[in-house]
This record gives sequence, structure tokens and C-alpha cells, in this order.
Amino acid sequence: MATNEEFESDRMPVIRIGRRSVANIATGTYYDETLKGFGLRMNAGGTGTWFIEYRPGAGGRGVAKKRVSIGHLDRLSPEQAREAASKALASVELGGDPANTKAEERAALPFRKAVEAYVADHVRTKRKERTAAYYTYILDLHIAPQLGTKRTNAITRADVNAMHAAVAKSASKFVANRALAIVSAVFNWLDPDAANPAKGIERYKEDGRERFLTDEEIGAIGEALIEAETIGLPYNQSESKHSPKSTTRRPPLGIHATNALRLLMLTGCRISEILNLEWSQVDLQRGLLFLPDSKTGRKTVVLSEAAIDVIRATPKIGKFVIAGETAGEKDERPRSDLKKPWAAICDRAGLEGVRLHDLRHTFASVGAGSGLGLPVIGKLLGHARAATTERYAHLATDASKRAADSIAGQIAAALAGGKDG
Repeated sequence: MATNEEFESDRMPVIRIGRRSVANIATGTYYDETLKGFGLRMNAGGTGTWFIEYRPGAGGRGVAKKRVSIGHLDRLSPEQAREAASKALASVELGGDPANTKAEERAALPFRKAVEAYVADHVRTKRKERTAAYYTYILDLHIAPQLGTKRTNAITRADVNAMHAAVAKSASKFVANRALAIVSAVFNWLDPDAANPAKGIERYKEDGRERFLTDEEIGAIGEALIEAETIGLPYNQSESKHSPKSTTRRPPLGIHATNALRLLMLTGCRISEILNLEWSQVDLQRGLLFLPDSKTGRKTVVLSEAAIDVIRATPKIGKFVIAGETAGEKDERPRSDLKKPWAAICDRAGLEGVRLHDLRHTFASVGAGSGLGLPVIGKLLGHARAATTERYAHLATDASKRAADSIAGQIAAALAGGKDG
């Protein structure tokens, strides 16, 4: 049986998993110090998933590692999860492959049942409730009439393409693209290494729609980042003939690449500002970045606690926070590009047409939708002109609605009082 030390994930914390140790555990992935291959993944929302990791067959580094969830923290106690993990890992010793067994069971389901299982087992434990409700709405109204009764393992690319076209005709191109994304996500969940019939289907152009990531898309990116830096991402189908025969996964991405992407999302900074950031320009005590030469000149970036945590977790190699190939050398240069790692993350997250610069737009859109004033957003982004920030004004409708309700409510109360008098 493979041990934790054989896995790329041995950089993750190793603890004695029990009731006391998981009571106030922080977000992250943890491995048990006594039962090798048994672990717990805690999400930011406080939900946890028990899992096992193993290499099927004879094991060894030439065999790709697999991870299988065995239950949720709110349903299984540490003792129950340990017992289930022990049985599953014992089956591996006898030649079993729990991941294949689970994938085969899911593949035989009608697609509607597969989506329902995906929402219950994955979305509701890792996303907000409104995301689960949205997935269910799209399933019931648009996906189920086209694919719901088909067996999951019998669905072809032609079937998915026909569903995509039908939804665009009956609803809109935007809804059709969301339905396609959900179908793709479900197939990735069913079996990450199998061919995805939704892969490669061209999405409709959504005229006049700026690209801002949704909560579920941000969550998918977060999951892909963790997978990329721990066990590596699967090679996609088009690369399979060129991928190494000994593994079905890419080598793990370095933490500097994944943390660069996190900082883009958590700060709203431009790509060049993150890639050229030097340690001498970072003041973690005050939570500030002092950029001497951004697009709009000198700029001070206010860091959130989440961004500070990412910087603190980034190993200091050379003078640049995001170390490049020449890190530590006399003529050290900043990392030149993030396109390849970003493309791999998007591919794994099931996202198409998302540019790195869209992470900056997303930062602003979340701020506008949360009720922050445009001047505050403009200051955080370092906009030199207020007109530049106005592009996000239409996203602030929720805040404006709350303000309108508050003001009109007071006036309505006064009007009602005057009438009664």
C-alpha cells in the first residue's frame, strides 16, 4: 500500500485525526498520521469531506494516485470515517479500485440523477445555497428535458451539442452556456480522467456581456488551484497521446504560480503588478503594497487578510514575490507569463474564454455587488479617472435597491401616519 510520503500531497499537514483535532480545524487538507491515505478536507464554509488516497493495482510512483470521498464531516464522526477508510484501503490491498467502482455506479445513472447527486454531494457542501438552487433550476427547466432520462455513460457529444442548441433557442444564449457549463462540471465530477462529451463544444457569443466570474466559477478555480499544486491536473484528451505513459496527470504547479493567481483574484491588481512585485515593496505589518511604477504611476495597494495569508505562505526565493526561473541569480528577472498555468486551471475548472484580466473585473464586480461605493472600488483598483470605474455601476443595483427601499420605506411610513391622523 502506498504511504502518504509517496504522494505529492505530503506537503499537507499530518495530524492525529480525532474528535478533538477536528473540532476547530482551519481550512485546508489534512492527512492522518496513523492510517496512511486517510484524510479530511475542510472548506472555507466550514464543511468537511473525508477521503482516501491510494494508488491502484501494485502501486508505485508510476501509477497515478486517486482520491475518493467517503462521506462528509457533518454525517460521519472521525471514528466512523476512519472505519470506512480502513475498509476501503483494505480493498485496495486486495486489488480493488474504489474510484472506478464509484465512477461506474454513477455512469449507469440517468443523467438527471447524476446531476442531483452532484448537487447534493458536491455543490451543497462546497458552494453557497443559492448556487445549488441555480443548478437545480437549470436542470429542471433546461437540461432534464433534453438529457435527463439518458444514461450518463451513453451521452455523446452530439447529445450535449443538441441540448446546447435547444436551450439557446428556447431560452437564451447565456442560459445555454450556463447549462453547458453545468453538464461539463458534472462529467468532470463523475470521472475526472474520462472523456467529457461537453468538452470542446463552442459556447455562444454573449454580445454585450462583460465577463465576471460567478461564485461557483470562483469556487471551481479554487478547487483546481489546490489540485494543481498538490497532485497535479489530469492531462486533457487532446494531450493524452503526448502525455507520459506512466501517469495521467501533469506535474504539480509550483506554489508561486498558483499563489500569483490567488493574488490576482484577492487584490484586483494587474498582472504586471503582481509579477513585478518585490519583497521590498511588501509591508505585511500594515497590510500594504507600495508599487513604484504601475500603469497609473505610483500606487499603494491595501491588502485583505486573505491576500496577506497568501503572501505569507509564499516561499521567499530571490527578490520577487512570484519567483521566476532566474530567482536568486545575480541578474534575476520577474516571471514572464502566467498564461499556461491559467489555461490549465481554466481547463480543469470547466471555464472557457476567461482571461487573466477578467480576475480584476471580478474583484470590482464583487465589490460593486456588495454595496461598496464606486469611489472606494476605484481607489482599490488604482483607477486614475472616475469614468473608468463607472463601467461597474450597473452591478451596484442590489445596493441601490436596498437604499431605495430604506428611503422609500421611511417616506411611506410617514405618509401612512399622516393619513391615519
